[in-house]
Amino acid sequence: MAEPSLFLYPGAGSDRTHARLLAIEIGVAARTSRLNFPYRKEGRKGPPDRAPKLMASIRDDLTSISRRRSPLIMGGHSMGGRMASMVAADVDGVGPVKNLAALVLPRPLHPPKKPDRLRVEHLPGITVPCLFISGTKDEFSTPDELEQWTATISAPVEHIWLDGARHDLKGRDVIVADAVAEFVRRITCAPR
Repeated sequence: MAEPSLFLYPGAGSDRTHARLLAIEIGVAARTSRLNFPYRKEGRKGPPDRAPKLMASIRDDLTSISRRRSPLIMGGHSMGGRMASMVAADVDGVGPVKNLAALVLPRPLHPPKKPDRLRVEHLPGITVPCLFISGTKDEFSTPDELEQWTATISAPVEHIWLDGARHDLKGRDVIVADAVAEFVRRITCAPR
């Protein structure tokens, strides 16, 4: 099978140089693209653009691999993973992502301390395997919430729980990178 392409997006407050994204790139040893959203490309430090602009940015990035036959894996940290999952679920109505094989780190479920503001409507539209790596003390989704809502995804879902970790998964970059690398190897080597 062809070498996979991995597209990784940062959280709202960081950019493509985030240490976790770099650790994943090193650990996966595949064609990895750590990408910025438009507001970071423009050098703005304020809040991120709205979801439609962020999803359009991902779609623009995908045009660079539209002719490749290699499997594509998308994801990222926090908002980046959530936006990738929304594109995978075709929330923007553009159509299925060509050669999409899996999603990594597609979370969070709600803003911190606001479990009533769920962002889960798109989850049933995800049709590729997903890897969720979460802290047991994540303010954006408890383990129970995550398991409840990821059960609505119509593809296999794997959870890795990092005991005591919060949403930022601080100090766990190597663990996250190793888990993503193993998942990518299994997904891209599995017969289709």
